[in-house]
Amino acid sequence: MTYEELLTQTALADDRFIVMTAENRALVRNIPGKLGNRFIDTGITEQTMIGAAAGLALRGRIPVVHALASFLTMRAFEFVRTDAGVPNLPVKLSSFIPGFLSDGNGPTHQAVEDISLMRGIPNMTVFAPADEQDLVMMLPEIWKHPHPSYVRINTRKTDHQHSPFKLGKAEIISKGDDVTILTYGLLFEQALIAVEILKNEGLSVGLINLRSLKPVDEQAILEATRESAITITLEDHFVTGGLYSIVAEVLLKHCQTAKVIPMALKDKWFKPSLLPNVLEHEGFTGKQIAEKILGYNTNAYQPEISIPQFSE
Repeated sequence: MTYEELLTQTALADDRFIVMTAENRALVRNIPGKLGNRFIDTGITEQTMIGAAAGLALRGRIPVVHALASFLTMRAFEFVRTDAGVPNLPVKLSSFIPGFLSDGNGPTHQAVEDISLMRGIPNMTVFAPADEQDLVMMLPEIWKHPHPSYVRINTRKTDHQHSPFKLGKAEIISKGDDVTILTYGLLFEQALIAVEILKNEGLSVGLINLRSLKPVDEQAILEATRESAITITLEDHFVTGGLYSIVAEVLLKHCQTAKVIPMALKDKWFKPSLLPNVLEHEGFTGKQIAEKILGYNTNAYQPEISIPQFSE
């Protein structure tokens, strides 16, 4: 099932659902004719859309809103914080082309601080699925939850079969003594490649798909950092405020220390291009990730990286 199919099915079965967009229809292009007046396009007016969504939520509706991740989290930040976060209304934010999925766009359209911004809002919950199967497994729980939510939409396909989703719980893919990779979203597919290369080099490797960044699975982080010699936080986000910061906060809270190495964007936006080129240039292919951890080059094969369905 696709994101659009799930949203259509859910909205047709429950008339509390309202689908909204700020002229960003790529994910929902077939929905208007099926939902009639329960589909609302406010035009390129993200702030207005969030305000209207909050009003609908105040009257018992469940608005699922769509916009480019950069404008949803930055242009409309005050409205998300004040209209949805402060009153704790179930406004459901679907963030389009977050992180590296914005591939060909320049810095104005790159959302690589969105996790930091959204998790800083009281009552807001934050999620980042690894692929479309993960996304479709997660959304029913997220939409049912009474709090506002921010979801990094990821409709890419992987061969991985995910375990059932439980809100606030990470997906433990494997456990390892030498190194554990903590990641979320798009980079999960490159982490899978890195893990295989590292295992072929003789390392015991763990991999965790965080899925839920707020609330975060503190127990999974504590166990991984305690049981593995090195922990890697891997994310298409600025190093400040993202997963590396989350792990640091969890370790400090529980008076635990660990060797944690961040793989993230460090005080710079990424160079725009097609996604395979972006990952290669910025050093985030599975092979590059593995070789950074190993500290040497290998003859490992880097599988072809597909161009996203909604490549910009």
